[in-house]
Amino acid sequence: MRHRLVTIVEGHGEVQSVPLLLRRMAELFYPGRYIDIPRPIRVGRDKFLHDTREFNRQLTLAAAKAAPSGCILVLLDADDDCPAQLGPQTQERVTQTLPRCPARVVLAHREFESWFIAAADSLAGFRGLPADLIAPADPERSRDAKGWIGQRMGNYDSRVDQPALTSRFDIVLAEFRSRSFRKLCSDFRSLLDA
Repeated sequence: MRHRLVTIVEGHGEVQSVPLLLRRMAELFYPGRYIDIPRPIRVGRDKFLHDTREFNRQLTLAAAKAAPSGCILVLLDADDDCPAQLGPQTQERVTQTLPRCPARVVLAHREFESWFIAAADSLAGFRGLPADLIAPADPERSRDAKGWIGQRMGNYDSRVDQPALTSRFDIVLAEFRSRSFRKLCSDFRSLLDA
């Protein structure tokens, strides 16, 4: 069983939010088990994905932080790319770069905040969100998930609000309603069970 999970993320909000989310998932899926989740490595999404030297450099850094028996999770926003295409392509590149280090790539459909939309009901009345907030039928459809949240909060600052919402949203509900969050949960389990 692996006990160290190193992450690569793209946004300032994710630097705080992703470790918080993964610790919550660990408590839910592996109660009582300690998992070391150090501060994420933050990258520029486009440079990371399109500059081979930068891609290899950041993965090598992550592998060094994960050594000797840890694993790596790359978590990026899909934005306008299709996660079903970009995800496997990026996963293949990661596997070629780090053939001996267990690693997974997860792309949030559109944006990290789409997972909040998937579990919107659990955030009703929190941080200025309406008390009658409910998730739309297709929570991953919105192109501007940050905007969706912001319209309902009155203002949204990912550096402050993303960690707060991450600490509160219902993981089980998000897993049920969001394919990309379901993939995160599945990959998280596969990394830690290996």
